[in-house]
Amino acid sequence: MNDVSKDTFKILTEDIPEPTSQGGVSSGKIVHGKLIPPQQQIFLFSADDWEAFVEEWAHYQRTQYKIVTRLSASADMGIDVAGFTDDEGFQGAWDNHQCKHYSNAIAPSTAIPEIGKCIWHASEGRFAPPRKYYFIAPKDCGMSLKKLLLNSADLKSKLFEKWDDWCADSITSTKTIPLEGDFLAYVEAFDFSIFTFKPTLDIIEEHRKTPYFAARFGGGLPDRPSAETPPEEPDPNESRYLQQLLDAYGDHNGQPCADTSALAAWPELVAHFNRQREVFYHAESLRNFARDNVPQGTFEDLQDEVFSGVIEVEGAAHDSGLSRVNAVTQAAAQLPLTANGLISVTKIQDKKGICHQLANDDRLKWVKP
Repeated sequence: MNDVSKDTFKILTEDIPEPTSQGGVSSGKIVHGKLIPPQQQIFLFSADDWEAFVEEWAHYQRTQYKIVTRLSASADMGIDVAGFTDDEGFQGAWDNHQCKHYSNAIAPSTAIPEIGKCIWHASEGRFAPPRKYYFIAPKDCGMSLKKLLLNSADLKSKLFEKWDDWCADSITSTKTIPLEGDFLAYVEAFDFSIFTFKPTLDIIEEHRKTPYFAARFGGGLPDRPSAETPPEEPDPNESRYLQQLLDAYGDHNGQPCADTSALAAWPELVAHFNRQREVFYHAESLRNFARDNVPQGTFEDLQDEVFSGVIEVEGAAHDSGLSRVNAVTQAAAQLPLTANGLISVTKIQDKKGICHQLANDDRLKWVKP
């Protein structure tokens, strides 16, 4: 029986205070919650996602590779993502990126069979030995493997030591590969310094420079550079939309307008012309920004959305081609774009300029027959 008296036993309680304020909360945090850093997100990737991520990274190593390809699992020969530096393919200079997506860091018992597979297929003439063979994994290589990869003599010794246990029966499902004869001589002469690893943080930082980073990891787009100022002399790629503008001015004035010199008599049209070139270059700068920061097709989707938003205005009756230009660009400026990945960096000038890009492609016409 408890010796404590009912009269002396007390339960002390304390009111829970209001949580400390974190200040204002952004709409992004309300919608998406706390952003998970990329180095943690990759732990949630599937094996296919991991290989696709590495492929995205490798594809944009333009200074190193002419072609990047991913082999199917059924015939990979120990090759996941290959980067070729010339037109000779697997018989030329190339790098292999071996992608492992395990819950733990890569151990020697995983890496050495892959190394054995690479050496054996190379000895069979299926490909020239790669220039570099990188192990890549979300949790990197374990310390014991890193030590081996940083010392090619030790790596070679470990492969010889563990060949029968780890390699002989894992290279191909059809037969055991003994380390003997001509193959033994080939392994003895092989350059084991090609085998190394690529730290995951390095790949993430290099992937950050690709158009796929924001789409894969979130966190928003980088700051957008200022739009280029239109050159005094129009560029040849402006020819069609500028001709459409001149046609619209001629339609407005009731007389042909062959070139910009004909606008001198109408200062208000000169100012209008210059403004249209400015917004066109705004849209061109957004096109260039999209090329470097979002997946291919994102900007084209934005153009299609603007087109859908203004085409009924373009097709309506207007007093002149100039009235149509103004009505369409004003309608574009008011479009409530909500879905495209570029909306956070899209300005009113861009939406107007996209109209002239569409006119440049004859998708919009200012003067109707």
